[in-house]
Amino acid sequence: MTEPVLDVHLTPEDAVVALRAEAKAGLTARPKWVSPKWFYDAVGSDLFEEITKLPEYYPTRAEREILLARAGEIAATTGAHALVELGSGSSEKTRLLLDALREHGTLREFVPLDVSASALTEAARQILADYPGLAVHGVVGDFTEHLGLLPGSSPRLVAFLGGTIGNLIPEERDKFLASVRDVLEPGEWLLLGTDLVKDPEVLVRAYDDARGVTAEFNRNVLRVLNRELGADLDPLAFRHVALWNADQEWIEMRLRAVRAVRAHVAALELDVEFAEGEELRTEVSAKFRREGVERELTAAGFELHRWWTDSEGRFALSLARVVG
Repeated sequence: MTEPVLDVHLTPEDAVVALRAEAKAGLTARPKWVSPKWFYDAVGSDLFEEITKLPEYYPTRAEREILLARAGEIAATTGAHALVELGSGSSEKTRLLLDALREHGTLREFVPLDVSASALTEAARQILADYPGLAVHGVVGDFTEHLGLLPGSSPRLVAFLGGTIGNLIPEERDKFLASVRDVLEPGEWLLLGTDLVKDPEVLVRAYDDARGVTAEFNRNVLRVLNRELGADLDPLAFRHVALWNADQEWIEMRLRAVRAVRAHVAALELDVEFAEGEELRTEVSAKFRREGVERELTAAGFELHRWWTDSEGRFALSLARVVG
């Protein structure tokens, strides 16, 4: 087995610099916040994999259901030579697309992008082993910064799955979709996964499970800050909170101080104080309606070609083509 080609545009040193900048901005803001991108160290990634298997967390199962039913149609419609996956992780669901494109006879190349070089290398090696003859060209980078550096032979299908676009606020989504559009040529494709607006109780349970796995996942971001920035935040001093924001139509994950907290962040030479009950926002997860998704895609220069939901109407995949 040959090794995958790997382009590195984001080094561990780059990640530390970015973390320092974002942590300083977020921990000195009112209200305080931290970016969800820092959830995914090795422990956080394992916890998230556990979350996807919880009975309350439906998005992964719902998206897989759609892909099982529609991957062949996606392959036939796009005729893609290259599948580009943003935020690839383990690329498990993407195998459904790879299988369909290979069966259709057009697949030549797989281009996964992820911030973690180790996770990307391992996933790419496994794809190489399981798909003999497929060119695998990994990109270590951030999908908010490095889209313009993506390789791949045309026509390309860019897959952004898992509802991850919901972690971006509207202005960030507009910028992201415009960046994807700028990378693609007329006639190339975007496959976008979006979680849909539904009963708030269902949504909150998905982000606050009975076993407390999501709570542990949320608190783990404090351990990342402690390890990477020399902070001394006590994870047990914070309680996991998941709330539905009806005005914005998104879930907010927060960490709420159960007592007054004073911590020092050595790398930033920063003292941080939390009053009892004060919250640190760690994630927003926007939920969507079809008309909103279509409006945002159109504004970015895409034309919505297909819209599919799972059998319970919880999650959607949209296939959009770049307008010439």
